[in-house]
Amino acid sequence: MSTLARGASRLLPLLVLVVWLAVGGGLGPYAGKLSEVATNDQAAFLPRSAESTRVLKAQEAFRQEETLPALVVWTADGGGRVDPGAQESASRALASLKDAEGVVGAPSPAFPSEDGEALRGIVQLRPDLGEELPVVLDEVEAAVSAVPGTEVWLAGPAATRADLGGAFSGIDGLLLVVALVTVLVILLLVYRSVLLPLLIILGAVFALGLACAVVYVLADHAVVRVDGQVQGILSILVIGAATDYALLLAARYREELGARDGDRVPAMRAALRQSLGPIVASAATVALALLALLFSDLTNNRALGPVGAIGIVCAVLSSVTFLPAVLVLLGRAAYWPARPKATADDEADHPVWRKVARLVDRAPRKVWAGSLAALVACAAFSFSLDSKGVPFDEIFVKDAPSVAAQERLSEHFPGGAGNPAVVIADADAAEKVRTAAAAVEGVDSAMVSAAPGSGRPLADGRVRIDVTLADAADSDAARDTVVALRRTLHAVPGADALVGGSTAQKYDTQVTAERDRSLIVPVVLAIILAILVGLLRSLLLPLLLVATVALNFLATLGVSALVFEHVFGFTGTDSAVPLYGFVFLVALGVDYNIFLMSRVREETELHGTREGLRRGLVATGGVITSAGVVLAATFAALGVIPLAFLVQIAFIVAFGVLLDTLVVRSLLVPALVRDIGPAVWWPGALRHRP
Repeated sequence: MSTLARGASRLLPLLVLVVWLAVGGGLGPYAGKLSEVATNDQAAFLPRSAESTRVLKAQEAFRQEETLPALVVWTADGGGRVDPGAQESASRALASLKDAEGVVGAPSPAFPSEDGEALRGIVQLRPDLGEELPVVLDEVEAAVSAVPGTEVWLAGPAATRADLGGAFSGIDGLLLVVALVTVLVILLLVYRSVLLPLLIILGAVFALGLACAVVYVLADHAVVRVDGQVQGILSILVIGAATDYALLLAARYREELGARDGDRVPAMRAALRQSLGPIVASAATVALALLALLFSDLTNNRALGPVGAIGIVCAVLSSVTFLPAVLVLLGRAAYWPARPKATADDEADHPVWRKVARLVDRAPRKVWAGSLAALVACAAFSFSLDSKGVPFDEIFVKDAPSVAAQERLSEHFPGGAGNPAVVIADADAAEKVRTAAAAVEGVDSAMVSAAPGSGRPLADGRVRIDVTLADAADSDAARDTVVALRRTLHAVPGADALVGGSTAQKYDTQVTAERDRSLIVPVVLAIILAILVGLLRSLLLPLLLVATVALNFLATLGVSALVFEHVFGFTGTDSAVPLYGFVFLVALGVDYNIFLMSRVREETELHGTREGLRRGLVATGGVITSAGVVLAATFAALGVIPLAFLVQIAFIVAFGVLLDTLVVRSLLVPALVRDIGPAVWWPGALRHRP
């Protein structure tokens, strides 16, 4: 190549690099600004068409949306009964908070428990306090702590929201740092290269900055919704996906660079030509699987779909533009001190995968039968996974003040005290509805609630009735009571009664999550199957791959059920965990099968199915395994956020990816392909290749 041509071929990569540096410098800060457009609107986490959501909207007529209750509980120092004068003192302390910053209206007086060992009061706060909420709660606690001989606890929605805010406070910094450092350490250990890991990390950071900027603009214009969970998952998803795609391309470029004696531009053209199809197909499976969440009736599920898809697109864009540009500019130096070799089939370079390939080739039936038996045994426990929701005292992995306060509240007051079921009914039937509600088993009391500030219980001809449950609002017994309450009140003639509140919302969310799984799971499998058919130009092999990743998911759920109960001590999982786990694990897990089988197909066209399988497994074994380890470690970083939901998602995806990478993709799939032979490419022409 002439000097002029060589210079021209370096100009485009240099321009691409300059553009990405500008993107990183200009848009990188948006990775820490998403919390500014995040929403904590309660309705965002509820089924759009559920009865409890309709109740929440009906409460707007009573202006209930304008308050966020904080429950104040006093217990005697050292236990025992509260001093007789403590109730009056507590009521004065509550009254002093009227017109305080962040407080709405006049707080309630203090009420004693039936056992005389506790007092309870309610302070209504503004729901839009945001970052000011912890400060306001501190002021409330300071004001009510002046009751002599008592200990003060703050419970209720306000305290819970403050603890959730504290749990998510590390999302912008700690989560990102842990994920990036983990990826960097693994890449340095695996590739023993100084510069390449840094380039891959830099590309992932640029992709995340671009994704966050796009999501920020869309959220600011109310096109998409963002909350703490979506924000955390977006960061992990982009970093993991961008790293995976970059590893595949970098490994292929290394092969081509060695084969072409260091001629950078032709090597990169060949690497892109061979890698672009698998990368785009892999990204499409994840992006479209995430977009399938738009079929969900849960708003936060629907929010994750487009946000995650945007992240995947940005990860692909960085991997196929930024990384090729810097690799062309650096050439062999990018892999220093390692030196690219002329072939990926060198025995010294792949001793482990040579042995694996020989094992699969020598005894395929024993390999796939053993792998299949182990996966089926694990999958048998998947049906024991309880996904009816996480009890309130398990929402936070670490101790949380609101949980301890709720425990004190439940010890001395009815389980549903301060968190009643909310009934909206026609005013003409108010007394009939109240009487019927009070008679339902599991109900402690029912009373008509006046609209705050109105002095009357009516709003648009409807009445609100607060029903206090005998059991804790997050218990199975409370959910059963809500079901019975709905059945009873729906039968009251002329009442048009709706039952909502915290317990009803959790029940509706659980029912909706089950409905979502039955709809979205087949859609995701169909999407993946269609992409695999188009990429591999076969029908039998894609069906085989989809079946294996589905089995891997069930096996992961089985192991998770055992680990969650016997290691982590969880009594259940969030109702959304199985669906999230399925979308991430199946969509991401099939990526490695795509990387493997697209290479096997390429080699099969030259050498036949048996030799093509051996060459493909040896060539891709190391890079796919390292990509799986990186992705698993990246998702495991979600565990730094002390919320049960994210810890459960982190374990399911991390363990499932490792199981898929080390067992399904390395042993089960190659052994099945070897045993079936060329017929695996049916009905494509490749099945006739000798």
